[in-house]
Amino acid sequence: MEVETNMYNVHTSFSSSTKPHATSSDPCWNVMQSEVSSLSLDDFCFIRKLGSGDIGSVYLVELKGNNKGCLFAAKVMDKEELISRSKEGRAGTEREILEMLDHPFLPTLYTTLDTDKWSLLLTEFCPGGDLHVLRQRLPEKRFDEAAVRFYTSEVVVALEYLHMMGIIYRDLKPENVLVRSDGHIMLTDFDLSLKCDDLVMPQLVHDEGTSPNYIHYNNSNDHNSPSYNSSSPCILPNCIVPLYVSCWYSKHMRRQRRRGRGGTSTERPLRLIAEPIEARSMSFVGTHEYLAPEIVSGEGHGNAVDWWTLGIFMYELLYGVTPFRGLDNEFTLSNIVARAFEFPKEPLVPNMAKDLITQLLVKDPTMRMGAMMGATTIKQHPFFDGVNWALLRCTTPPHIPTNFNSTRDFVSAYDDDYVDYY
Repeated sequence: MEVETNMYNVHTSFSSSTKPHATSSDPCWNVMQSEVSSLSLDDFCFIRKLGSGDIGSVYLVELKGNNKGCLFAAKVMDKEELISRSKEGRAGTEREILEMLDHPFLPTLYTTLDTDKWSLLLTEFCPGGDLHVLRQRLPEKRFDEAAVRFYTSEVVVALEYLHMMGIIYRDLKPENVLVRSDGHIMLTDFDLSLKCDDLVMPQLVHDEGTSPNYIHYNNSNDHNSPSYNSSSPCILPNCIVPLYVSCWYSKHMRRQRRRGRGGTSTERPLRLIAEPIEARSMSFVGTHEYLAPEIVSGEGHGNAVDWWTLGIFMYELLYGVTPFRGLDNEFTLSNIVARAFEFPKEPLVPNMAKDLITQLLVKDPTMRMGAMMGATTIKQHPFFDGVNWALLRCTTPPHIPTNFNSTRDFVSAYDDDYVDYY
């Protein structure tokens, strides 16, 4: 990689207090926080190219000096090329989104480096590669039901968080689902994402089957709206929805008690929803085989596209192919809009998995599962029976990457079998 090695100063650093999930358990985070004020490109060894994308290339880099062993994925973007191709907006959006994220299934942005020529994003390196590569290595080129349930569950939780933060991902596919060293997933590549953080209205929904009652949260003076005391220890940054519940959940539940016929008090469980249902975009973005019908037709799209791509994602993991692929991109797009998909007779796939995929791949986005109630509805589907959503991080992954003792071991393992990780 030929880049200038001088005048690389850190553009952005993060206080550990703003990234609670990235601190104590990550030695590389602690190292970066101690070094961040004096870092330059000379402090990193570029080991190998991991892959290339539309707006940049990703390299495996290692911090030099006494901190050897701290590996990172460095996304390197040529500023002149971004401007000439009118891609600087996409690069800026990805940077803004990465700065917002703090979730175990999403990337940690350690820092950014900038010069007149280059822009770098330094994020977590995932030695397990991506799910596309992992699937290709399987004997039958597909995952079993348990593995699909595991990976899909973690993707659902990641998308739920993104939507809660007002972000529509728009680029879910196996190539963008990386496997961390512990076997859990990390979504990557946010340059196609839509950031609409002011359009998310948190809601509590009574769980009453198919006819939920909505309790809207807003900032109006309506006396029926839940109150927020500015002196409360709860701090409400935009879209950090669970804090609403922690402040007044118990009091609200007491108000919602209902008397049954026998005079006993019953409580209808409440579920939290935060979907950017008002967000709209006319952009034609995504990977052809994963595009939702509303994107192809150009009628405008919103949050429901992520749940469509979840259906395609599940289908590909289970069958090893995508459902609408044609002879070329034009046929693929035609199939997405006009053709009903079918399930192959082989391999055998559980009916519950087929049912979930069918509800996700509804061409009308307003009728698609997740369009209105988001991950809340999807998580209740029988396919996920037995999933402990609160303890996903404690679930044993179906595949744990090889534990390399050194950077040299890692590079040697893949020299003869080059893998595009990103």
